[in-house]
Amino acid sequence: MLPLTAVAESPNIVPGQWQFTSTTSVEGDMPIPDQTESHQECIVQGDLDDADFQFLEVEEGCELLEHNVSADGVDYKMVCHADGGQADIDGRMDFLGERVEGSVNIQTDSPMGEMTMNTTIEGERLGDC
Repeated sequence: MLPLTAVAESPNIVPGQWQFTSTTSVEGDMPIPDQTESHQECIVQGDLDDADFQFLEVEEGCELLEHNVSADGVDYKMVCHADGGQADIDGRMDFLGERVEGSVNIQTDSPMGEMTMNTTIEGERLGDC
């Protein structure tokens, strides 16, 4: 049996081959159709045990302001600066064993005006890697 501290810190995600689908809608001055993207990746127990495993990528020009990981999910806030604009990012991912669900909300103020992007993310375990 694992010590409780190890169990409490490990995300509630079953290792294996996962498929993630994200759908992004944009609100703003310019009409932009919804965009849906899917990708697959293999998540192994070593990834979940790694203290640096974040379930998010911090892009160049971005700063992670808050990052709270628990067995049940991750919450984060980030700010990005590029091309004279700023993006404020607020995200949440819930870990539900063999599936995950989450959302990312991005408020941008750029030379093209203000925009709000809302992304929903769903992931499911397909099987072993």
